[in-house]
Amino acid sequence: MNIDEEYFKSEEFQDLLERYEASINAGSTPFMDADDLVDIADYYGWQDDDDRAEEAIRYALELYPSSTLPNVFMARKALAQDDIVEAEMYADAIENHDDPDYHYLVAEIKIANGDIDEADKYLREYSKSVDQDEYEDFVRDCANLYVDYNESEKAYEWMMRSRGDESDDFKELMARTLFGLGKYEDSERIFNELIDHHPYSKQYWNALASAQFMNEDYSNAITSSEYAIAIDPKDPDAVSSKASGLFRLGNYEEALKYFKMYSDLEPEDEFGLLHQGVCLVNMNRNEEALPLLRMALATAPKDSPLLANIYQELAFCYGALHQVKQALEMLDKTETLPCDHTDMLVVRGHILLQNDQVNKAEEAFKMAILKSTDNQPAIMLRIIVSLYDNRYTQACYQMLLKFFAMVHEYYPDYKSGNAYMALCCYDMGRSEEFMKYLRLAVEQDPKEAQSVLACLFPEATPVRDYVAYMEQRLHISPE
Repeated sequence: MNIDEEYFKSEEFQDLLERYEASINAGSTPFMDADDLVDIADYYGWQDDDDRAEEAIRYALELYPSSTLPNVFMARKALAQDDIVEAEMYADAIENHDDPDYHYLVAEIKIANGDIDEADKYLREYSKSVDQDEYEDFVRDCANLYVDYNESEKAYEWMMRSRGDESDDFKELMARTLFGLGKYEDSERIFNELIDHHPYSKQYWNALASAQFMNEDYSNAITSSEYAIAIDPKDPDAVSSKASGLFRLGNYEEALKYFKMYSDLEPEDEFGLLHQGVCLVNMNRNEEALPLLRMALATAPKDSPLLANIYQELAFCYGALHQVKQALEMLDKTETLPCDHTDMLVVRGHILLQNDQVNKAEEAFKMAILKSTDNQPAIMLRIIVSLYDNRYTQACYQMLLKFFAMVHEYYPDYKSGNAYMALCCYDMGRSEEFMKYLRLAVEQDPKEAQSVLACLFPEATPVRDYVAYMEQRLHISPE
């Protein structure tokens, strides 16, 4: 759907909306242009009122059954529900095959069906008939189409065919494209420029927060989400963004409040319930977490992408409560789901180890290592961390020594693990070794150093200051 906040707030649109609603309230069918009815439907969609949006489109189709935009609207609704056949039916109902929106829809149906190259070929062929003075708009519309389907490389190809300009529309599309390509800093820079022009746009604040979050700049992501919340306290995207940022910083108590707020706003979304449970699990409040995770499971549709995560967190929860049978049953449920099955073997081993079933845990860990052909060091490190989490500190220390010898020989570019070794040495009172691995962690993997070792430092201590702080605290001379 086309979302134009400025137009929706304009006097022109408000007059149109008032006339439409007055007609509906009087019990009559409003007689309006098809494009106006589509604008009204887009407005209702923007307000998350899907029923009234569809009602407006139904009126449009009654009046103009072969009109382009109402059929495009319904076709896109069908595509959102993965109904290619119905989308094609609405496309076939369009009379004017010279309308660019008809061609965009044909291409979109191909993209939604997975025929990415076929869609690209179709659009490039159609581009030969586009007037020169309309070509720029055409190129951007094509890029926008690919962005909507997370085909960012194709979107970037089309963006590069544009001459570009300083308009906000072009900047926004470029920012979204760069975000999809993983160029989060560049995307953040452009969204900041857009916010300079539109400081009260929650859409841009939320987009900025997302770019910062993906760049692991959680503190600034929280700040950006707070601006969006100030503009609209009931915006679920902003609330979710703040909750996720707080969670990543380990502030589970505060994150829990915002995930609960999100669930209040979106009670049908399992995301909020799941993450409330995860916060409680991280605070060792497993008995409180269990009913929330069960609610998440009951709420989630059968095709939910979060289903494996819910089963995994239920397994962790049951395992911590020493209900091993139930925990393993939850992991069994993931075997037919699209997820990292090697990772689930590590979770299985962790739960068995947690419940003193050492031999069975060892079997699960061995199987995980055998299956981890592509990311063996990461899987081995997760197993070693499980040893630490289950208080096998000496065994963890010895395993890390062997692990570093192995990665030094076979994976020389692998830099993770030093922070966990530093934590082991700290617990075991090995001050010199602790400082050695602390320095390596800060130098080679500062993000891991922060996530693993932040508990040893005053809140908000920058990673770059970890070594100096500990040298002073432990009375060790700088190297």
